[in-house]
Amino acid sequence: MGRVRRTAAFVALWRYARGASKPGAPGLAARMAAVPRLIGAVLSGRWRGVGRGRLGLMGLAVLYVLSPVDLVPEGLLLAVGLVDDAVVLSWLAGSVLDATERFIAWEHVQPQIIDGRTVPDG
Repeated sequence: MGRVRRTAAFVALWRYARGASKPGAPGLAARMAAVPRLIGAVLSGRWRGVGRGRLGLMGLAVLYVLSPVDLVPEGLLLAVGLVDDAVVLSWLAGSVLDATERFIAWEHVQPQIIDGRTVPDG
């Protein structure tokens, strides 16, 4: 399953880059706005579309890209040093695109609770 999810992340990134996202798919702003809700839903156990381990890997990827410490320093091997960052960043972007699309679709089918009552969505 890990290899399938990894492939799905790169496929999602490729489709988004080509502009071939599904009709009615959320835009980038909607996806980024959904990230905090996605994290909360995963941590609370309400949504199981992404495991806590994968969410942790995504967090580590953000830290790795932002961190000045690298496995392959850019100062020593300029082009090669940028490749590791590019691979991590592309995996992260694809993972976020894949997860947010599935999460937003899941959110749309969840019933809304207003004043303690479940009401139909819409």
